Amino acid sequence: MTVVDLKAVPNVLIAEADPWTRDLLKQVVLTVRCDAQLDVCGDGQQAFALLGKKPYGLVIADRDLPGIGGLDLLRAVRQRRAVPALPFILLSERSDSASVREALPMAPTAYLTTPLDIEGLTKRLKVLLLEAGQEVSCDAPTLAPGTTLPRFLEQHRASSDGAPLLVDAQSALKGSLGPDGLDLALLEQAVRTDPQITAVLIAAANSAAQHRVSPAQTLEQALQRLGPVQGMNLVLGLTLKRSAQLSDPCLADYAERYWALSLRAADYGRTLAGMLNLDQERCYCAGLLHRLGDLAVLRCLQEWQQGGGELDTRAIDASLAEFGAAYGSALRTRWRLPLELRELIAAIYHLGGGVYSRESLVMNLAAQVAGLAPEEGVDVLASSKTARLLRVGVSELSRLLKAV
Repeated sequence: MTVVDLKAVPNVLIAEADPWTRDLLKQVVLTVRCDAQLDVCGDGQQAFALLGKKPYGLVIADRDLPGIGGLDLLRAVRQRRAVPALPFILLSERSDSASVREALPMAPTAYLTTPLDIEGLTKRLKVLLLEAGQEVSCDAPTLAPGTTLPRFLEQHRASSDGAPLLVDAQSALKGSLGPDGLDLALLEQAVRTDPQITAVLIAAANSAAQHRVSPAQTLEQALQRLGPVQGMNLVLGLTLKRSAQLSDPCLADYAERYWALSLRAADYGRTLAGMLNLDQERCYCAGLLHRLGDLAVLRCLQEWQQGGGELDTRAIDASLAEFGAAYGSALRTRWRLPLELRELIAAIYHLGGGVYSRESLVMNLAAQVAGLAPEEGVDVLASSKTARLLRVGVSELSRLLKAV
């Protein structure tokens, strides 16, 4: 880290109910000031309590926070009559003149409507958090003395950011922009093979803030619910995160192999679902996401390496074997991916007891086909329990292999 006067390091409070918007705000702040001390919360009562415990250099709060709203938080801050006034950015879905006029007497530093203009927010944060000409850079966190690789991975399992990006998200966004703004269809086509982007957008589309009954289970459905601006913001936010791309050639090679496995299962699942008149895109999505945990482990291994840890292929293989499934399960649960989608992902690995949906059978068989060695035929698969339940024989399996 560059030498910075410790008094100039800002304490920033972010109060936002939606976890995905909260995470995006955190990433934008850290992009401007990587050394910022952040407190994040999802309700107004917690934000109010934090404001009473320590001084902040900036507050970013949503107007419609549960408990105590952002407008009431701003009112409480202004009643303290601090000099200079505490910078306070108020976020709101309301852009009507009456709502704006209601906030003006409390003198918010900025009143920003959502979905956010990330470029505009970044410019405001630079003015608020940096002196003219000031630059702050931060090194990767170093490992605590005595930390072992298994312990490091276990500690990060519950907080993992997920998989690295495997498509060029910046180019995808630029290529999807037209005269009328972002084209959702073009963006979907550009990023649809990326497990991390797909998982995060589906999770964000199903968050509580969306107030939806029927869950989005495919990337296309997620983008339609999020809309162009929020969809673009979330993809952009992923590119801002630490270790968003794998820079180590060995780890990148591992990621390419796991990505290829995901794509094969996804393509076979979609094609087989089409042959049986089932939901092709949901099956594709399940196949794409089934190696998300392994990819997330690879991303954490890069952070281990950047922190000063040693790494070789034996350690990589052992880490994937021990933690790949656990990381995937933790991510799917924490991100609250739809239960139906999680069941299809689970079916790729094994079929439990009881009654199976036809789509679960499709994904189990697709994984078996994807795992065939080049010299192996489909005769054994045709006699498997899964194929028999689907009534798929040698002819259909041969056609499947030719189609993908």
